[in-house]
Amino acid sequence: MKLTPVERSALRSDAHALNPVVMIAESGLTAGVLKEIDASLNSHGLIKIRVFGDDREARIAIYETICDKLGAAPVQHIGKLLVIYRPKKGEVKERSETRGKGLREVTIVKPSPSGTKRPSVTKVMVKGNERVTQGGSIKRAKPRQSSAKKSQLGKR
Repeated sequence: MKLTPVERSALRSDAHALNPVVMIAESGLTAGVLKEIDASLNSHGLIKIRVFGDDREARIAIYETICDKLGAAPVQHIGKLLVIYRPKKGEVKERSETRGKGLREVTIVKPSPSGTKRPSVTKVMVKGNERVTQGGSIKRAKPRQSSAKKSQLGKR
């Protein structure tokens, strides 16, 4: 499986906050470990694996073996951490399909006036041409201004 540099960069940023799901110890890459990695990829899609051991070539071999046997894409290899991606079954790319269409949900958090109570949290549906200001109010995009000179030239 091949990834474009843009996809790989997005996956690396998504994997930054993840904790390692599978850890490979001195016994190496066994059938049980491969089965666990496969199950993790099925449920999560993007996982981190920690490989204990100081041999870099062995870690690279494990990385390539996992990707070949499980049909996954290598995302990142830093030190003893391996990041692997395989799309979940039935997964739809959400980013490209939801961008710029229709309504979107925005959460507005306003602090209490006294500052001692909990902040108020409200969820609001916002249209494509609207934005939420820093104060929490919703503003529509203004229509584009046209030049007075250009409008005069068009009337002649």
